[in-house]
Amino acid sequence: MKKIHVIGGGLAGPEAALQAASLGCQVILSEMRPIRSTEAHQTADFAELVCSNSLKSESENTAPWLLKQEMRRAGSFLLKAADASSVPAGHALAVDREIFSQHVAALITQHPNIEVRRVEITDLNEHDTNTITILASGPLTSSPLAAELQRLTGAEHLAFYDSISPIVDASTIDMDKVYYAARWDKGTADYINCPFTKEEYEAFIDALATAERIEQKAWEALPASGVPTSELSSRPERSEVERSASPAAHNSSASAQLQYFEGCLPIEETARRGRDTLRFGPMKPAGLTNPKTGRWPYAAVQLRQENLRADSYNLVGFQNSLKFGEQARVLRLIPGLEHATFLRFGQIHRNTYIHAPSLLTETLQLRAHPGILIAGQLSGVEGYTESIASGLLAGRYAASLARGIEPTPAPRLTANGSLSHYITHAEHKKFQPANITFDLLLPLEDELRKQIRDKKERHRIQCDRALAAWDEWLAKYSPKTVQVAIVS
Repeated sequence: MKKIHVIGGGLAGPEAALQAASLGCQVILSEMRPIRSTEAHQTADFAELVCSNSLKSESENTAPWLLKQEMRRAGSFLLKAADASSVPAGHALAVDREIFSQHVAALITQHPNIEVRRVEITDLNEHDTNTITILASGPLTSSPLAAELQRLTGAEHLAFYDSISPIVDASTIDMDKVYYAARWDKGTADYINCPFTKEEYEAFIDALATAERIEQKAWEALPASGVPTSELSSRPERSEVERSASPAAHNSSASAQLQYFEGCLPIEETARRGRDTLRFGPMKPAGLTNPKTGRWPYAAVQLRQENLRADSYNLVGFQNSLKFGEQARVLRLIPGLEHATFLRFGQIHRNTYIHAPSLLTETLQLRAHPGILIAGQLSGVEGYTESIASGLLAGRYAASLARGIEPTPAPRLTANGSLSHYITHAEHKKFQPANITFDLLLPLEDELRKQIRDKKERHRIQCDRALAAWDEWLAKYSPKTVQVAIVS
């Protein structure tokens, strides 16, 4: 049996390693941190959640729920860790970051089939016929490894810019000005809501419009070819002080150069598109009835619990690239946060991914080098759960390949199969990373759609069909699981 080498200790890499190891394969898991860090990571931990702490909705018959249900039925190790480290978040699955990472680390270090190597990988060695490689180095893949991937594929890479939300010390929130509620009363009322009057909202928008942004760095620049310069040359590491002291971009030309993922826009970019845009986005008040007034506020900012101690909260959807001093000034205009202490400010980072439609098969193998699989955000999926899902598939596919068996892709009817189908069959010129949505799944037949007008009922049928197809695929094509005792 061939060995499996997994590169990357984020989300997809550990899931892939654990899947393959549980199927009896010998796995090497390489992670470059702490030898070399990135501009966004804070630790050298496995499965560090860089942006939010949410793995999205657990509401039945939603697309994120369906994806997680499929993963649970396939024995996703990281979802088990997420469930074990969950914090109250209404109808969503959110985790305590530190405890989540600790659970994942324990699973990896205690598994007898996994060898961990803390080393930066710069050579993919496509001619090694005794090893199956899973590249899951993430959106912040190091410059040498990105250049190696470009050499191997002969294709240009793409990138957009992603941002990180701020975190506030819970003890510094003025609880007399805020209230607990879940939107539309779905789930438990675990979110802290900061209500705005119209006048407060207008003042906030005015302050946001004049706030100074951190200047785009040379390593983040996107030249005309679409390949980040950092993938072609060595990128200098930056300290937190250097990042916070960066000069601001004073005109819109800087933002015009940046390509953001539409599902995770910085608040200043959203506000630039119109004064009321935030009220229909992360500051949407709909469904958040204030018990003090019995009405929805004019706008609202939601705070989500960060950890089991409930001593910190993140500002939901408030990712941004403002200078740290400017963030403190602007965010303290939020009702209830006038005297807030921020444990982490928002940041911006590059998010790199390959052109999967031209490079990958539906089993996540490079077309030109089938012994190398790409998983996680580098493959073109977007989101924590989606990254773990692609790692799950890659680990299982690699286990088949290690045994000399050609893997069978996940069924198109399923959420996992639909996500893989999208990244490998999307229109070449318009390809952009995607979260799981019902738009990616196969629609119902026209006749059935005409009979069933209710969207929720349509979604229920799609979910039932997906889970049935997923169960059949697992039973028919999954390599036999090797039971290994792991101390929890």
